[in-house]
Amino acid sequence: MHHVKTFVVVLSFWGLFFYFNWFDCPCILVSYSRVSIFGLFTLFVLVAGGHSLTTVSQVSVKAGESISIPCLYDSQYETYLKYLCKGYYYRECTYAVKTNQPGQSGKYSISDDKKQRIFTVTIKKLNADQDSHYWCAVEIPGIWKDKTSNNLLLVLHQGPPSFYVDHQDITGFDGGNITIKFYSTQTGKIKWCKLGSECVTQPTGSIDGTRVSINESAHNVFTVTMSRVTTKSSGWYLCYKGDLQVPVHLTVNEAFIPSKYNNSEPEICLYEYSTCIMISNALM
Repeated sequence: MHHVKTFVVVLSFWGLFFYFNWFDCPCILVSYSRVSIFGLFTLFVLVAGGHSLTTVSQVSVKAGESISIPCLYDSQYETYLKYLCKGYYYRECTYAVKTNQPGQSGKYSISDDKKQRIFTVTIKKLNADQDSHYWCAVEIPGIWKDKTSNNLLLVLHQGPPSFYVDHQDITGFDGGNITIKFYSTQTGKIKWCKLGSECVTQPTGSIDGTRVSINESAHNVFTVTMSRVTTKSSGWYLCYKGDLQVPVHLTVNEAFIPSKYNNSEPEICLYEYSTCIMISNALM
């Protein structure tokens, strides 16, 4: 009887392999959730041997607009192929865009910042009927062609999203302050995180030495202010409100210091061609 039970267990195990076609995709499917609000966009990812990618889990998007999604990966995958695949099941999905062919489609684009270990996928003109399920993954060379990834859920709205920002790309200057306004009808706590780094969950805090302030004084609107940013503040950030997140990319440029042809006191400009701040020679 013991041998019969063992045989049944082994047979059931191999049956799962054949049923789910795990020979074609020997991966472990991580947490998966569904939301249905005017349509659903889901970007899945697989994890082989643990979480090797870090990205958002749920993003609210207006139908017809575009979204950029960053994925942070382990250093061991720096030279590997990254791609976006379209389809409900991974074994049946088709490539949308790959890092070795980044510009073949006007709807999709992908870029890989190997220094930051982040690849970014952009999907334009999101359609609730056509843009349903996607997979974002890293292909690992080998006999099994393993894939590693993390799951992402995008909720498409015909009207304004329940949590969004006007612009995903924000530019600032070294030494200046940056304030980002978010719009939200979503309930839940606010959290501001740098992708792969620290988070701020209180009204004030810091990330990489930069002071962060979260202000919720207005109805359905709140701001995140980063004070005296530096070039090290550049990168991808995730703003959380309840179960939803908004990815924001911050670029901090060096302050523009114009050359002088006289002995007058030097100036520093936070914005090129803008009003400059006089710096006393005593402070130099």
